[in-house]
Amino acid sequence: MTLVTEIFDFFLPRFCPACKRKLTSEERFVCPDCMNKIQVVSADRLQFEFDKKFAVKKFISGYTSLYLFEKDKELQHIIHSLKYNQKFLFGKFLGESLGKAFRNLFDNWEIDLVIPVPLHHLKKVERGYNQSTFIAKGLKKSLSGNVKENVLTRKRFTQSQTKMNIIEREENVNGAFKVIYPGKVEGKNILLVDDVITTGSTINECAKMLLDNGASKVYAASIAIAD
Repeated sequence: MTLVTEIFDFFLPRFCPACKRKLTSEERFVCPDCMNKIQVVSADRLQFEFDKKFAVKKFISGYTSLYLFEKDKELQHIIHSLKYNQKFLFGKFLGESLGKAFRNLFDNWEIDLVIPVPLHHLKKVERGYNQSTFIAKGLKKSLSGNVKENVLTRKRFTQSQTKMNIIEREENVNGAFKVIYPGKVEGKNILLVDDVITTGSTINECAKMLLDNGASKVYAASIAIAD
């Protein structure tokens, strides 16, 4: 590391968002101990999640995720910092990790366009950014497709889905999205990117809109899977 970096860390120390330990100059965003505690999703679990959340509706042609989201554990603290504490660079870090883990898979999917799941404009103004956009930008290093934030929009404000069941979630996002530029998605293989996927209702609704507007295939990727 450079002397400038060491001086910067001395005056503006960085802390691991999970355990709050001060990071060294060599540690980027999360300490190695906390990263090692985050559970990586197995291939069998990924197949189970695809069959459960996407196979029946047939809007999503393939799905992958890197980690298992566990309540009150390390990854939840990291994603909370990303979404609510202005730590948007955590998104790029997580996106890079996702891309490195599944580079070959993304090559096989032949992605033309990467679209972060959009926030409603009021929520984006409140937060200051869309966390999924930064994940997509980090992921872009392992993809050939371009990241486009303004192709798909959330036209209707939706309530938080944290305490909703799957039926309530589907009703909550029904008709909530709109493709602004159909010509940009027509005939394209598109990758939808989100931070955490729970029931898949939001991803399915986004994919439906993209397919209705001429997309060839839609895939999905997330940092984590939640039960």
